Amino acid sequence: MREICSKCGLPQELCVCETIAKEEQKIEIRLVKRRFGKLITVISGIDDKTINIKELAKKLKSKLACGGTTKDKNIELQGDHLEKAKRYVIEEGFSASSITVTNEAYTYKK
Repeated sequence: MREICSKCGLPQELCVCETIAKEEQKIEIRLVKRRFGKLITVISGIDDKTINIKELAKKLKSKLACGGTTKDKNIELQGDHLEKAKRYVIEEGFSASSITVTNEAYTYKK
């Protein structure tokens, strides 16, 4: 017997919950300057309850050929990948109008 999604009531193969959740996200992509002048691209605003952030980070790291991690509901990618990251996030099904790109790098302080 097929498993049924508790949110939308459709079988798991036809579930649209993640697609709807992707369209409702308000995502910010920005550049952060770390120690020794290294730049990282930070993608924030993704709800980790509806979207698998670790899987998305893995796909982005593979497509951008860079290292990275997930911290505090953010995806951190090594290097300056603002425009490419936006393009790949849109390819993953997120709405282009809900993505803001901040091109100004600010210094990260712990």
